[in-house]
Amino acid sequence: MTTLSMRRKLLLIMAIAVFALAFLTFRVFYIQIAQGETLQARAYEQQTRDRLITPNRGNIYDRNMVGLAVTQTVASVSVIRAQIEDAEFVAQTLSTMLDMDYDLLYEKVNRRVALERIKNNVPIEIAEQLRQMRIPGIIIDEDVARIYPFSGLAAQVIGFVGRDNQGIIGLEAKYDAYLAGSRGRILTETDARGRELIDSETIRIAPQDGYNLVITIDAVIQQFAEQTIAVAVESKSAVRGAIVVMDAQNGAILAMANAPGFDLNDPFTINNADLEAIWGSFTTEEQMNHLNQMWRNFTINDTYEPGSTFKIVTGAAGIEEGVATTESMFNCSGFTVVGGRQIRCWRHPRAHGSLNFVEGFQHSCNPVFMSLGEALGAEVFHEYMQRFGFAERTGVDLPGEAVGIMFALENIGSVELATMSFGQSFQITPLQLMRAGAATINGGYLVTPHVGMKIVDNDGNLVEEFFHERGRQIISPTTSEIMKDVLESVVYVGTGNRTYIPGYRIGGKTATSQKLPRGSGRYIASFMTFAPAENPEIIVLVLIDEPKGAYYGGQVAGPVMKQLLASILPYLEIEPIFNEEELATEGVGQVAVPQLIGQSVRDAQNILRTLGVDVETFGTGQIIINQFPLAGEVINQNSRVIVYLSDNEM
Repeated sequence: MTTLSMRRKLLLIMAIAVFALAFLTFRVFYIQIAQGETLQARAYEQQTRDRLITPNRGNIYDRNMVGLAVTQTVASVSVIRAQIEDAEFVAQTLSTMLDMDYDLLYEKVNRRVALERIKNNVPIEIAEQLRQMRIPGIIIDEDVARIYPFSGLAAQVIGFVGRDNQGIIGLEAKYDAYLAGSRGRILTETDARGRELIDSETIRIAPQDGYNLVITIDAVIQQFAEQTIAVAVESKSAVRGAIVVMDAQNGAILAMANAPGFDLNDPFTINNADLEAIWGSFTTEEQMNHLNQMWRNFTINDTYEPGSTFKIVTGAAGIEEGVATTESMFNCSGFTVVGGRQIRCWRHPRAHGSLNFVEGFQHSCNPVFMSLGEALGAEVFHEYMQRFGFAERTGVDLPGEAVGIMFALENIGSVELATMSFGQSFQITPLQLMRAGAATINGGYLVTPHVGMKIVDNDGNLVEEFFHERGRQIISPTTSEIMKDVLESVVYVGTGNRTYIPGYRIGGKTATSQKLPRGSGRYIASFMTFAPAENPEIIVLVLIDEPKGAYYGGQVAGPVMKQLLASILPYLEIEPIFNEEELATEGVGQVAVPQLIGQSVRDAQNILRTLGVDVETFGTGQIIINQFPLAGEVINQNSRVIVYLSDNEM
């Protein structure tokens, strides 16, 4: 081999060595600098066990700081397979202590995973007993459970959380970002087999608790509302019912009750006995559909034809536009022919005859409002529907709010205009109606219905306050004052007279909404009221969906409204002011309502007569199955107690 060849080989070897050294230098640099943090984190993850700590979810309080959703400290039990010395003993012990199936536990104990969760929401006492036993492989961690002290109170409003403590529906979902908090961690060092090292350091990163939500709901008023609507739905064998109580001036919701309700502590158990009996026959998808129906909030998630309660909008528009005054005269022949079609008054074949604007409201006469609609014209009428907020969501801080279904202006003909004027041929949500009703009687301001009031920490310090503007003014204060007086007369002498309570000035409007398809014989009876009429503080809506027997709003919803107002007006410290007529006839005497359930109607009539109280019966049977007001409540003499009989068909 020549000297030149040797030199070339040496240079090649040196070049390779230099290249290899450069590559190794670059690789070391890349691993240390570029990937250092990532690899260090991966190594730390392999050498440690990470267990999550659930934070305390923030509480939900009513306006008086009564806890409606609270967090309770519990524990969770897990196992680490690598640390277990006797799998059978561990499975048997956990089966006994946690009241779980042994075979299921044995399978979990033997799973080849780093950490197997056995059970959540374990009472602290049981967890402490397990901890004292010091069984290798059993791990006890702190945990929390969501508790609803009032079970089903305001269920569709408050909502509930899932297994991961995340809000699913209602306020729990809407304000989850405030309530949830952030998880903590427990870190322990382990060997390659996942066994915890002796004398290893345990690092605990504390969770951050969630903030508390204070809402406008009043637990007492909510209970009044739920008890009242539940009895009404059961007594009338209705499909469902709802009551909303709202501050007429600012839109704060004091109560929002749906019947039937459900237990927030057990939200995945269906509340229908017939469905429960065949629950196992449904697919998972079918079960979820039924549960979603149970969780629905009728007042915001569903739309319906409002019927005669909508006449307040037509009437207010007529006054505002100057096409009518309270003295304007109309004629009802029992029907009106519009576009070649005969549209009847609810009183058909009888007629109301000649009547003025105020009497039109008192008798809820359809031809009066068809005349107002015609005088306004389609364009102006459509403008007022938009002005009153029926083409938009109310903005309530609850998830899943629907929006009204209205005709486009170009599709409103003479027939559509006529039927829309008395609340048919379009659909809105109950809360949209309440918002429009509040604007009619609060001076003309379109408020934003709301439930959230403020966010506070565990020390009561204010974190955030929710402000809701009063809203745009859609009618003049003068029109609003006129409408208050007109609607008060509806309760005093008109179709809403069954809600009249001596000493209280109450205004309102009844409705009997025919459900689609027409002629199906299905109705929604409703009544919207406000009090005190001279300076409205609250506006209330009662709806009863598909009542059996009598179905007119005044007949069905009127007594329900009276029962509710008789309870909440004194609670709100709205004092009765008796006029001379009421003082003369009432004597301002008060009596406690006796227990009438289970008695015969004749005995009840005799008992109430001696107390100076009138009785009104619903049904054709002889035995009383329910009553308004309930036993023990105090009422004025010469007022009325409503009793429901064993057969409530009318």
